[in-house]
Amino acid sequence: MAEQNLKQNNVERVSNSRPARGGKSSEQGFKPRVDDGLIETVVAVNRVAKVVKGGKRFSFSALVVKGDGAGKVGCGLGKAKEVQAAIQKGAIQAAKHLIAVKLKDTTIPHEIIGISGSGKVLLKPAAPGTGVIAGGSVRAVLEAVGIKDILTKSMRSSNPFNVVYATIEALKHLRTKEEVAQIRNKEVTEI
Repeated sequence: MAEQNLKQNNVERVSNSRPARGGKSSEQGFKPRVDDGLIETVVAVNRVAKVVKGGKRFSFSALVVKGDGAGKVGCGLGKAKEVQAAIQKGAIQAAKHLIAVKLKDTTIPHEIIGISGSGKVLLKPAAPGTGVIAGGSVRAVLEAVGIKDILTKSMRSSNPFNVVYATIEALKHLRTKEEVAQIRNKEVTEI
C-alpha cells in the first residue's frame, strides 16, 4: 500500500515538473481558438528569469498568431508576470498588426523566401489536395491565413519567434500577376 502511494506521488511530481532547458514547456501546444471572428493560436510561451537580490523573478513572453482564415493574419508578442496576461497582450498586438495576404484559390501565387533575424522560410505553392506541409510555427501562421495547399521549408533557425516573423515577412511580399503587370506597365498576357 505504501509503495503504491509512493509511486503515485512520484508520477504526480514528474508530470508537474518543468522540462529541462531546451525542452518544450507545458504551455506550448495550445489549440487554435476562435475569438472576435479571428482564429487565435498561441505558438510559443517562454519563461524568462531576472536575477535579483532575493533570488529570481520569473515572467513570461507569449507569441500569438491571429487570422481570419480568409487572407488576413498578424502576430504579436506579449510579456507579463502571468501566462494568461502575456497571451492576452500578444493577442491584442496580433489583432493590431493584421496584414492582407494575396492568395490564389487555396494556395499562394508564387514561390517566395521570407527572412527575419536568423529565420529563413521557403513557401511554395502546391496543387489542390496537397494540404499544409509545414512545421508547427509556420503551420500556425498559414492556417490562420486560410491557406489549404502549400509546401514549406524552414531553412535556418528553428526558433519559433524568428520562424513566425520570417513567414509573415514572406506573406507580405506576395504579389499577383495583375500587380506585377501594373508595375512593369505590361499586359497580364505578356507576363
